[in-house]
Amino acid sequence: MVPDDELERIGRLQSTLRRQKIDGLLVSQPDNRRYLSGYTAPDHGIQESSGFLLIPADGRPYLLTDSRFTLQAEAEAPQFEVRLYPKGLLQLLEKLTGQLGIHTLGFESEYLLHGTFQRLLAMAEKQGLALKPQHDLIEKMRAVKTEKELNLMRASTRLNEEVFQSVYNTIEPGMTEREIALALDLTMREMGAEGPSFDTIVAFGTNAARPHAVPTDRELQAGDIVLIDMGLVFKGYCSDMTRTFVAGKPDQTFLDRHRLVRRAMLAGIAAIRAGVTGFAVDRAARQVLIDGGYGEAFGHGLGHGVGLAVHEEPRLSPRSRKQLQAGMVVTVEPGLYLPEWGGIRLENMVVVGEDGCELLNHDTTCLDL
Repeated sequence: MVPDDELERIGRLQSTLRRQKIDGLLVSQPDNRRYLSGYTAPDHGIQESSGFLLIPADGRPYLLTDSRFTLQAEAEAPQFEVRLYPKGLLQLLEKLTGQLGIHTLGFESEYLLHGTFQRLLAMAEKQGLALKPQHDLIEKMRAVKTEKELNLMRASTRLNEEVFQSVYNTIEPGMTEREIALALDLTMREMGAEGPSFDTIVAFGTNAARPHAVPTDRELQAGDIVLIDMGLVFKGYCSDMTRTFVAGKPDQTFLDRHRLVRRAMLAGIAAIRAGVTGFAVDRAARQVLIDGGYGEAFGHGLGHGVGLAVHEEPRLSPRSRKQLQAGMVVTVEPGLYLPEWGGIRLENMVVVGEDGCELLNHDTTCLDL
């Protein structure tokens, strides 16, 4: 990400803060932090942050961190003033809010630990500082991608398909779920990815009936269903793809069910355009499965947004009434799951357009059965 992108984002965010009469915003969510600053250091646990952003409504923003990350912060976020908190975040925050004349401080209510909030509240009461919880303020900005972001997501999807092909060609009976998952993760890194965008799913046979199956030492047998759900991070941006096939020759039952899921995926893709709701897209795909007699075998939503995070806004589900906007990127991933038999899920990514959508996936391996 180039600094010009981040400067434009900060400018838009500061305009929003001024409209809402918020003097400054404390940013704690890692993907939001990266989106605004380019600072890539990850958090190493729920209680161990690698830094916070303090965005005043006017003026230069601040990146608050500790000495472990000084060099990285200065190199990756040159448009930010880097300040260290050797005695903790709140002491530095108290000093800066006073210096900057911040009387109303926004914070990301879904990403601040209760204990941290309680200490922040005590500090605010001491200073006469008003706290204003914020929800989805930056996430709404992230949901619509720029052309630069879309190009990175095209590249991420293309690399994900190349990794899949490389490992797919080596799969044979006797290999374990765990072995294939490790091969995928290793190949991602060897081919230039930062790593997987989520824990890689490889499931054989009845294990494929678990939408979020964890790879085991189960060995692949001839005739087994193989479900692979994988994604990677390339230059910060995620990809996500699912393919389901059979080790050997598929029987007619598998072919019929696979073709039904594929029709559902295509129906969902055909329904996507700016202005439609996530509910409407989900319904278009779900109806195909209902008509085929497998409506109850599809329990999750049809898809989700993808970007710096592999799960972000918007959502395609029976509960989503938000309208899609051009430039959003979503997955379309219908499935059917039968505990005594197994499962099938097929997933592609698309970019929402004004009159339709752009399919990001081009590899049709395991789709044209």
